[in-house]
Amino acid sequence: MVITVSLVVLVGVILVLMIRSGKIKGGPALVAALFGFLLASSDLAPNIQDFLDSISRSISDFDI
Repeated sequence: MVITVSLVVLVGVILVLMIRSGKIKGGPALVAALFGFLLASSDLAPNIQDFLDSISRSISDFDI
């Protein structure tokens, strides 16, 4: 759960920075946010979460 919250905050910050810099306008940002919200309530949500969890585990396994 901690990784999910951190990822949501990170993506939110990136989205705000993109809106402020003019790289993405408010309308497309709203559509992207609504798409993410609707996708989270779909049948694909568990598969997407499993994919993100596996990426997170792979990154945490790297020894630098």
